[in-house]
Parts: sequence; structure tokens; C-alpha cells
Amino acid sequence: MALPGFLTRLKSGLSRSAQKLSSGITDTFTKRKLDDEALEELEEMLIGADLGPAVAAKVIKSFRRTRFGKDISAPEIREALAGELSAILAPVAIPLIIPEPAGGAKKPFTILMVGVNGTGKTTTIGKLAQLYKEQGHTIMLAAGDTFRAAAVEQLQVWGERAGARVITAPANSDSAGLAYNALSQATEAQADILLIDTAGRLHNKTELMEELRKIIRVIRKLDATAPHAIILTLDATTGQNAISQVRTFKDMVELSGLIVTKLDGSARAGIVVALAEAFGLPIHAVGVGEQAADLRPFDAHEFARSLVGA
Repeated sequence: MALPGFLTRLKSGLSRSAQKLSSGITDTFTKRKLDDEALEELEEMLIGADLGPAVAAKVIKSFRRTRFGKDISAPEIREALAGELSAILAPVAIPLIIPEPAGGAKKPFTILMVGVNGTGKTTTIGKLAQLYKEQGHTIMLAAGDTFRAAAVEQLQVWGERAGARVITAPANSDSAGLAYNALSQATEAQADILLIDTAGRLHNKTELMEELRKIIRVIRKLDATAPHAIILTLDATTGQNAISQVRTFKDMVELSGLIVTKLDGSARAGIVVALAEAFGLPIHAVGVGEQAADLRPFDAHEFARSLVGA
């Protein structure tokens, strides 16, 4: 269950998306019979709200089976829609749990963060570091986006806030070498968690793919089970483009989960449902603001209700 303060921010953050969908439902369903024409209009609304054709078709099929021909009001549509979307989202609402190391297991739990530049990846790493520190974990960060000085500086600021050591290297250094050094130092320091930032230069997919795969190869020389999670950060404001980003990164590495950011600045939060339906990847967390407390585990029920204004 989402924390009360975060739930308020979630509702506020999704208000633009909710307004887009809710106002359309209100305008269309004022004690109206749910006939073919009404279902077609609802399907168009769902697609327009970035839920995608597959989700829209699934919802309409369910409505046709259970409510066709019945008089239905806008609040009833919103309640039913929230239920349908919650059912799609519930299987992927999986928080990222840091397991207790078993006997003889190597520390740290290594998380490789990937994503296109501008999605909030580095900021998300900083927020995760702060959240994990509050849970009592010791954290180390690796500034693996060595081509962007701003990303390194940003990570150092977050590291200071979280009391986490940040491993850096000179500009344009080999990111795999940095990741290797970071894991070596984190292991020696017996840190609980190592978060590794990476580049996100999608204009050269082949080069980025090789870079990410090299990082994984190199750190496995120290720990054959690392990385223990590979998380893709997505910007909700990009809408359907997030789908193609997941496909691109799935071709590069074995993604274990997603974090969706910038929901507070978007009228396209429906993309979260489209992602759940298309890929079934765990959605570990969502972000609705700049502060560390604005990143929280994904709650399917509350998200669905907030999205439709129920």
C-alpha cells in the first residue's frame, strides 16, 4: 500500500492524465446504454490516453461480455475501468527486494541501471540510494556514464545526500573498467548494494549494446551472478516511445524490471498500463517528483484508480 503522503502526490501527479480520460468518460456516458457506438468511443478514448490498442481491446471485450446493452453512468464506467486496469497492472507491481545474503553469498547486491539520456536515470539512482540508506543498507554508487560530466556531478551530489561513496573515473574512461573497480571496492568494503549508472546514447545502438554487454562480462569476473538486477528507467512523458525503448534495451541486455519517472509532468501515464500488457516486466517503482520520497514502489490498485479519476 502506498504511503498517504505519496498517494496524495500520485493523485496530483496523475491529474493531467486522469483529466484527459475522466472528462471524456463524463462527456460520453451520462446514463447511456453501452451499445456498439458507445464501446467504440470508449475504445478510442483509451487508445488516446496512451493505454495502447491491446489494452483497449482487452477492456472493451470485457465490457462487451459483462455490461453490453446496460444503462451505465460515468462513475460506473470509471469504477469498472479501474478494476480492469488494476487486474492488468497487479501481476507486474513487484517491488525490488534486496535479499539477505545467504551463507557464503557475495556482497554487494549489484544493480545495473540502464536507460536513454534524459529519462531521469541518474536521479533515480540517487533516490534509490537514499531510500535504501533509510532502510539501513550501506550503499556505493558507480558513475558509469563517463561521457557526461553532468551525470557524474549529479551522482556525486546524490551520493553526499545519501552518505554513499561514489566511484568515478576520468572523463571518457572505459565504463566497464570503472564498473569492475566499483564492484571490487564495494566487495572489499562489504557494501550491501552497488548501483551502477550507465550511458544512454541511443543514437549509436551498436556501440551502446557493446558497452553494456562489456560491463556485464567484466563484473562477472568478480561475481558470476552479477548484476543481480538490470533496471530500465523510462520517462512517462515520452508516451508510446517508451514501448520502443523497452524493445531496444531488451535486445541489448536481460532486463529484470522497470522504473517509470516523471509521471507528475505527464498527461500520458496510461503508458504504464500499455507497458504492463506488452512486456509483463516487473514495474518496481514510479516517480512523481524531484525528492527521494517521490519515488515509491508501484501500487497497481492506487495507480489504476488515480489514472481514471475513480
